[in-house]
Amino acid sequence: MRSVKLKVCGLKFAANIAAVASLQPDYLGFIFYEKSPRLISDVSAELIKYIPSEVKTVGVFVDEDLETVKKKVNLYQLKAVQLHGSESVEYCIALKSTFSGVEVIKAFGVDENFDFAVLNNYAAVVDYFLFDTKTKTHGGSGRTFDWKILESYKLNKPYFLSGGIDLEHATAIAGIEDKRLYALDINSRFEIEAGVKDVEKIREFKIAIK
Repeated sequence: MRSVKLKVCGLKFAANIAAVASLQPDYLGFIFYEKSPRLISDVSAELIKYIPSEVKTVGVFVDEDLETVKKKVNLYQLKAVQLHGSESVEYCIALKSTFSGVEVIKAFGVDENFDFAVLNNYAAVVDYFLFDTKTKTHGGSGRTFDWKILESYKLNKPYFLSGGIDLEHATAIAGIEDKRLYALDINSRFEIEAGVKDVEKIREFKIAIK
């Protein structure tokens, strides 16, 4: 099986952040969306700067003011930005032009009616796409979508697979032969409560997919 990256998203609390970081996932995601039950506080966000550099820290934003995003990137030394709302192509360009070394991940909620043509204009201005289950709450639903929908994805841009991924999906993921699958994004299915991750379960999943 080819190796895929692992992103653990939605951490909130200091001790749990440190414990998950010690597993050395490829990415750690922190949510800066006010309506999310996994919103990270300013106090906990200060810890992001001290996470080992080999783990890429990701700020997750939903239709946030561009200047606010820029401030958060600088303040917490974020290595990547995940845009989980309806951010425009121009918004992505502005972000990339400000931070040449910061990865931009553009998330899309997909279902059987998703029009993959909307991705065309974004492909040249983001580093990765992220495909999540379409919900009104911008992720964290704990629900998977039918991965066969991705057969309609024709671009070469690598992507993160998200949406209700659980330990039980490891075997099915191993069977995905799409070389564009760059990373797995796990969140609510690996939680003890919102924002608190089950470290042992993540450890087990990391072994299963590697």
